[in-house]
This record gives sequence, structure tokens and C-alpha cells, in this order.
Amino acid sequence: MTIAIISLGCPKNQTDADVMAHALLAAGHTTTAEPSEADCILINTCAFIESAKQEAIDTILEACSYKQSNPGLKVVVTGCLAERYKSEIVREIPEVDAVVGMASNKNIVKVLARLDHERPVEAYGPKEEYALGGARVISTPRHYAYLKIAEGCNNRCAYCAIPLIRGNLRSRTIEDVVAEAQFLAGEGVKELIVVAQDVTAFGTDRGACETPALLDALNQVEGIRWIRLLYAYPERITDEFIDAMQRNDKVLHYLDVPIQHIDSDVLRAMNRKGDETTVRTALARLRAAMPDITLRTTLIAGFPGETQAQFEKLCRFVREEKFERLGCFAYSEEEGTRAAKMEQLPEALRAERAEAVMRIQADVMSELQREKIVRTMTVLCDGYDDENDLYLCRSKADAPDIDAVVCVAADGTMFPGEFYTVRITDSDVYDLYAELLGPADGEEDAG
Repeated sequence: MTIAIISLGCPKNQTDADVMAHALLAAGHTTTAEPSEADCILINTCAFIESAKQEAIDTILEACSYKQSNPGLKVVVTGCLAERYKSEIVREIPEVDAVVGMASNKNIVKVLARLDHERPVEAYGPKEEYALGGARVISTPRHYAYLKIAEGCNNRCAYCAIPLIRGNLRSRTIEDVVAEAQFLAGEGVKELIVVAQDVTAFGTDRGACETPALLDALNQVEGIRWIRLLYAYPERITDEFIDAMQRNDKVLHYLDVPIQHIDSDVLRAMNRKGDETTVRTALARLRAAMPDITLRTTLIAGFPGETQAQFEKLCRFVREEKFERLGCFAYSEEEGTRAAKMEQLPEALRAERAEAVMRIQADVMSELQREKIVRTMTVLCDGYDDENDLYLCRSKADAPDIDAVVCVAADGTMFPGEFYTVRITDSDVYDLYAELLGPADGEEDAG
């Protein structure tokens, strides 16, 4: 069977799709990037917020539309939407041939074998049986890969449906994570992007945080040059964690710290574990220990009960803190969460507030980017933009897909997956423009 795999949402979801792809290929199936050429379209869905759910539904309906020209086509839905809305998908979209909950990802080959004999196929199971890892393909460009170290979350933030969908925190063992990192390095991966709902909670389900020990172990993996961390919660940023970032030369001085808000009353309503002091202290300690650190965060504007004064405080904080990278989202009401039962602010006001924060951040980032002009830096080449005749690269400050790019004039030769030294010549609000100086010598990669 020829299968088109479409994965939506976060990098953690993508690693699940990579594991399923490996299982399907090992069973003798083939894959295609063209849904019109497929015998089966597998959609690995996201259901984190309303816009993600709508994207998933639209993608499912589009996949089903291919049945008009290919009546034998099978459409299989996996991922968060399948886990959260099992019966609803079967009832509302009867064209779907199979709905696969997360615990049954590991049985995807058996699910496909059932498609010719029953319809719809429904495969579910306890969240605790959801596989944390496994043999996988690499769907990203081969020089970087996401490395998922844990699944689920115990934080129980009032707005978040992740525990409802993916269950409680379950950490992989250090040995298992390192084995996958070694496999990835052997396949040519040079940058590991370590992901979990909260990387600073890794191991706490076994009794204590094991993130520092994990970083020590990953730093020893031959072939890896950059290790990037997504996401660290401010209340768990300990001296031990900071020390591990400092002593391991492959760990980039880059950290995504999702703080969501700065007002203590709003944070309390969100059921966040810290307050304003917790957030400010964590950020200050990180910057003091690593003055060159790039801090990324996410914020929520328009949370139920957020007053104008609290919102203005958030805006002041964004101006003052000058995050190198920041995204702000309008609060999304998610059924089943505690926040969904609170009195909601008008959707238009939520959107207006989020847009206002992003306008402030655009000014902040534009200023920070201008300060980099004439500097030299190490970049990793991701590819070539033939339309604009530019090489597209990333610095240590840039995670793929979510951050900026460094555009290098194509008056020299660069290769995807290689490190180079460039000089910044110009900037705009988000991106940098540079000239090539030559290959990086390797000693500049740390930090």
C-alpha cells in the first residue's frame, strides 16, 4: 500500500508520525508526499487549541475528497484529535476509514491490515500504553531532528487539554534517549532539539529531575554539535539545571521558557506553579549565568478574568524584559479544562490583546536584530531559496520553523547540514542578512 502521511501540530506529534512511518515501511508499505497518488492517507492530528482542531478537521475533509476520484482510498485519523474525539469523528465524518487512539500507534500496521475487512476500524487503549519511543524515520532535513524525552504532563494548567489527551507525565530512561540520539547522529543529524511538554520535569515521575544527567549523557554523543532545549518551566529552573547548560559545550545557550503571563493573580488563576517573582527570578538567573543566552517564551492574552490593568502590566513586561523570541496567543477556550468554566472575555478582545503584544515584540525584536549588524556568528545551513538566490541558515538563537532565519547571499557555496561563519550585513523585523566568511572551525559552536 502506498501511504501519504500528514502530520500536524507540534514536534512531539511529528516524532510519533516518524515512528509510525518506520513501522509501515518495515512492513513493506511505501510512502508518498502526494495524497493524490496514495492508497491510504494517514493524518496525525493536533487538538491543542481551537485553531489546531479546525486545521485537523479541514485536513481530514480534504483527504476524504480524494475518494471522489479514487473510491478505494482509505483515510486513517491518528493523533490528538483521534484520542480526544473518538466517537465524534466516526459519527460526524463517516468517510473516515479508521480512527486510531495514541495507545494504538504501535499497532498501526495491524490497523491498516484490518481496513479491507471492517469499517470503520476503531483502535484505542489506555494512555499509559502510549509508546514513548521506538525505531523511526527522520522526516526533518537530515542534519537536525527532534528528540522526545517524555510524554504527558502533571502540571494541570487550567487552560491546557494536554493531560486530558496525552495523560500524566511519563519519562523515557536516559539510556533509551541516548540510544536514539546515537542512532540519529549515525544518520547524519548534527543538531538535536530536545522536546517534551516540560523538559525540566524529565524524571520527576520517577522521583527527581534527571535533566542535568541527561544533558551530560547527550553531550557525549559523537557527531552531535548542537543540543537545543524546548521547553523549560520557570519554577523548575534550578542551579543544577543551569550548571548543566553551562558545563556541556554542545548545549546551546538557548531556552524556551513558556511563562504565559507575568501578573501573579492571572498566573494563580491559570494554576501555574509560580508567580511573578518566580518568573522574574528564573529569567534573571539565566541571564546572569549565560549573558549570551537567547530566551524564547509564549504568552496568553485574554485569559478569563484578565483585567485591562493586568494586560497593560503584561505589555510593560514585554517591553522591559526584551525577550529575543516571543509568541503571544489569544486565549483559546478548551472544553474539559478548568478555564473553560470561567467567565470568558469576548473573542475579539482576546485577539486584539494578543495582536497588541506582538506589535510590541516586533519593535523589541527589530531593535535586537539591528544590534547584530556587523557581528560574526556561526550558522547551520538548512537549504537554498532559489527564488531569492539566498542560502537559508539558522544561528544558535533560532529553532527551526518557529524562529528567525539568517539569509546568506549566494556569492559563495554552502551545503545544507554544514556550519559556516558569516558576518551580519542587514536585518529586518525578524530575519538577518549576512555574507559568507567561510566554514566554521567547530570551536565556535558552543554557547
